[in-house]
Amino acid sequence: MAVYAFEALDSKGKKVRREIEAGTKEDAVNKVRNLGLFPTSVKEKGGRVSARSAAAGSSAAAEGKKWVFGRVSQYQLSQFTSQLAILQDAGLPIVKSLKILEGQLKPCKLKNHLMDVWQEVEAGSAFSEALARHPKAFDRLYVNIVKAGETGGVLDVILDRLSSFLEKSVRLKKKVIGALIYPIAVMTIAAMILSVIMIWVIPSFQSMFKEIGVELPTATLFLLAFADIVKSYWFLIPGIPIAAVMTLKLITRTEGGRLFMDRVKLKIPLFGMIIRKSTIARFSRTLGTLIASGVPILDALAIVKESIGNRVVADAIDNVHGSIREGESIAGPLAQSHVFDAIIVNMIEVGEETGELDKMLLKISDNYDNDVDVAVESMTSLLEPILIVGMGLVVGFIVISLFLPLVSLIEQL
Repeated sequence: MAVYAFEALDSKGKKVRREIEAGTKEDAVNKVRNLGLFPTSVKEKGGRVSARSAAAGSSAAAEGKKWVFGRVSQYQLSQFTSQLAILQDAGLPIVKSLKILEGQLKPCKLKNHLMDVWQEVEAGSAFSEALARHPKAFDRLYVNIVKAGETGGVLDVILDRLSSFLEKSVRLKKKVIGALIYPIAVMTIAAMILSVIMIWVIPSFQSMFKEIGVELPTATLFLLAFADIVKSYWFLIPGIPIAAVMTLKLITRTEGGRLFMDRVKLKIPLFGMIIRKSTIARFSRTLGTLIASGVPILDALAIVKESIGNRVVADAIDNVHGSIREGESIAGPLAQSHVFDAIIVNMIEVGEETGELDKMLLKISDNYDNDVDVAVESMTSLLEPILIVGMGLVVGFIVISLFLPLVSLIEQL
């Protein structure tokens, strides 16, 4: 195929200069028009290039890209996959489907990636290969599932399954984050209110106590000393959460620190149970989806290990990987990790024996999704009275500490 250099106008009248591969000049003109452009000049260039080079050149010269902040969110990816599955099921060519979806997106990172992807596919690359060149948007899990669909000739079915997987993952993540928002918001507001009391209210009582000259009880002395510290170093208060986050990041940079923090996460009261259940649900859903899509079990386990997000569970998966290579089962290493409940291990063992491991894993993920729903609702219901009682105790201590000297003064009078 020859390489043609062309000039064209886009829908906004902007001039576009690119190169394209085609068998003849007429084919080149048709390809330019299929891109949604109006060709004004098409000339053959000397020499030939590979499809990959043409795709790369076309991508580098792509017009219409806008530099934007941020990254491709899981929600955006879920929406894109769902819509692509519908278009593929309707029988549209993959390039046309990608163009349609890219065209309807507002300027964002995903739009920029899709511009390159459809040009690479049009130049002759496989869809999965084009996705693999954009790891910031499409991770290894996504690429391997798409590749399995291409290999089996059931891309529409696989995309539908992948879309369902992403939607459930997004839903689960929102539930866990939603469970954390309420207590964090209440504690932040409480900290702000207490800071105002310590900085402006208590000092006025302190001045009054000095004028009266009454002997102060221990609780009052402690409160006044604490208020002095807050008043003197109030500017450090916003830095406390920042310092905590930075410390955690430094700890998790080391292998030992990351393993320690992941163990702590699984053992935190209330939150640990939710994190453990959501991690197991993610493991089961990811592995089940990969196996159901036709990805080899060892490759699937390697992908799950990278995407699970918890070192304790990742180590258990690594043990499973070694066990399978030696001809043993999955259930044994999972039981030894003490992360997975006995019922899960038994269900996986039954799935292995019956040859329906993928279905069993997806059932486990559905059950644990429901468990996470119940756990989040229960935790939210339980946290509300705990926070109210905690705030009541703090406010009560402040009030009692401030009024104890006044009571002593009244008794003296």
